[in-house]
Amino acid sequence: FTAPQPITSENLTEWIKIIENFPQQLTKLVSKFDDEQLNTPYRLDGWTVRQVIHHIADSHMNSYIRFKWALTENKPIIKPYFEGRWAELHDGKNGPILVSLYLITSLHARWVLMLKGLTPNELQHTFIHPYGGREITLAENIGIYAWHCVHHFAHINNLRKQMNW
Repeated sequence: FTAPQPITSENLTEWIKIIENFPQQLTKLVSKFDDEQLNTPYRLDGWTVRQVIHHIADSHMNSYIRFKWALTENKPIIKPYFEGRWAELHDGKNGPILVSLYLITSLHARWVLMLKGLTPNELQHTFIHPYGGREITLAENIGIYAWHCVHHFAHINNLRKQMNW
C-alpha cells in the first residue's frame, strides 16, 4: 500500500467505509464454506482460508491497539508480531471461524466508532514501526488496513471463483 499524498478527507471516508463494511462482506463470503473449503490454501504454500480469517482478527486487533497507543503516547514504538507463527498456532489452524468472524465484527464496530471521531490533529499522530524505524500516521494506517481488508477478501474470493464454490 502506498498512501496518496496528501491523504484527503475523501480518502479517509472511503477507507473507513471499507473497514466498516468488511465484517459483513467477509462473513457473507465464507458463511457457507465447509471444513474442506476452510482448510484449502488460497495459493500454493499459502495459508488456508481458516488461517486467513484468524490472521485478519489477529492483525486488526494489533492495529486497533496501535491506534490507541498513538493517541495516548508520543510516537510510541509498536511491538511487531510474527504473523506467520501466529497462523501456525492451534487456534489459527483449527479454530472455528465463527469465533474470529464475531471478533472481527465487534472489533470493527468499535474501531470505526474511534476512526469516525478522530480530529484532523489526531489523524496526524504517529507510531514507529521498529522494522526500518518508519513513522506511520494514523491517517496512513487507516489506508493500510482498508487495503488489508480488500487484499485478504480478494484472496478468499479468488479462490472461491477458481474452485467454483
